[in-house]
Amino acid sequence: MLKTNRTSTYTINEIILNRWSPRAMTGEAIDDATLMSFFEAARWAPTAMNNQLTRFTYAKRDTKHWNTYFDLLAEGNQKWCGDAAALVIIFSRKISYHKDRPQPSHSFEAGAAFENFALEATSQGYVAHPMGGFDKEKARNLLGLDESWEIDAMFAVGEYAAEKSKESEEIPSDRKSLSEIVFEGELPDAFE
Repeated sequence: MLKTNRTSTYTINEIILNRWSPRAMTGEAIDDATLMSFFEAARWAPTAMNNQLTRFTYAKRDTKHWNTYFDLLAEGNQKWCGDAAALVIIFSRKISYHKDRPQPSHSFEAGAAFENFALEATSQGYVAHPMGGFDKEKARNLLGLDESWEIDAMFAVGEYAAEKSKESEEIPSDRKSLSEIVFEGELPDAFE
């Protein structure tokens, strides 16, 4: 597991504190068992009424799908994603399977699944860097998805390469204080 210089105000599990999303990756391949263990963690994320609305597709570097996935990325993300071991698209069904009606929690569930994936990746010395900078409509067309599906994000997965890290990423970013994000009962007058 990667170690960061972060400190928490209250004691939390070290894996949560040490999860971060650097862009610097080694370019080393990832074996199927390791990658599937990350997806295994993702499938155990919370899901409303056990609907299990989140889905993933992926392309490993140097495979027939890699260039297609890589071409979905914005130019800025292409500059560093060439060293990723895999690119993943995460998407969620907007309609419940149980009652055929809108399921407003679909993106919440996808986010929880990503976090499980990222925590498992971190525990094994990998990073998972989520991205919004990609062509969602091209991804929708590539996968043949209708409007009942939401393309939530793409993310790059790989082993962290400290020697390739830019100065701005060498130290994981901190977070706002709890007093800025948690409020009991009501919002303060100066809420932003």
